[in-house]
Amino acid sequence: MRKHRIGQILYIIVCFTFFYLPILVTMIYSFNSSKSLTKFESFSLRWYENLFTSHDIMYAVWVSVSIAFLATIVSTILGTLTSIGLSKNRKILKEIIINVNNVPIMNPDIVTAIGLMILFSSIHMEKGYLTMLLAHIVFCTPYVITSVYPKVRGLDPNLANAAMDLGATPFQALTKVILPMLKEGIYAGVLLAFTMSFDDFVISYFVTGNGVSNISIIVYNMTKRTNPTINALSTIVILVIAITLILVNVIPNVAKRRKEHKSVT
Repeated sequence: MRKHRIGQILYIIVCFTFFYLPILVTMIYSFNSSKSLTKFESFSLRWYENLFTSHDIMYAVWVSVSIAFLATIVSTILGTLTSIGLSKNRKILKEIIINVNNVPIMNPDIVTAIGLMILFSSIHMEKGYLTMLLAHIVFCTPYVITSVYPKVRGLDPNLANAAMDLGATPFQALTKVILPMLKEGIYAGVLLAFTMSFDDFVISYFVTGNGVSNISIIVYNMTKRTNPTINALSTIVILVIAITLILVNVIPNVAKRRKEHKSVT
């Protein structure tokens, strides 16, 4: 039994080392004074200085953050309303829509990217910031529906009618009764949509135009030559994601404890 437990611990250590050691190495070499990606010479903030003084990189960061933010808001609204609407439809129609919704999720990104590229070209839409934003909304919305719809299925179908019988308007029933009960699924959809949008490369690469690049595209272009600024950019992205995850997990727990403490007192 003890040997089995030791084997499990070693397996976990090996897995975590395999997953996180490359990230740790990237973060360490972001402070390397030389261009070498294999030999650490001395501590330096040289590549962070290059990062913040590079107009192309800063513009790519703005594009990634703004598109991820806008795509998350729009896809969350569309996905949540679609999930609520599905609960009011017939079973056959529900199954058809859910299966159709799963197609973009199961599709390889390259297929979705080529399809969107052909669509924008066929309607003579100039590729750039707007096409990238529309593309991100398209592929983020199915993930939001997948996150929210199971929560909608667990609700009492008469909940909205009961709220309106008590004097609430349809909008109040939606915002004060339905949405608060779906908040866990909505939060999961928001995080998933933002992560998918912020991290996307393949679809963005096919639907963007000249002069519009997000972080993934700019990093891909940097890999064609030795440029340790990639390490600095990757380190900042990792830290931002880590801080976001910590806040998302800590803030609700703190608020819950405060609420419980107030109810006890």
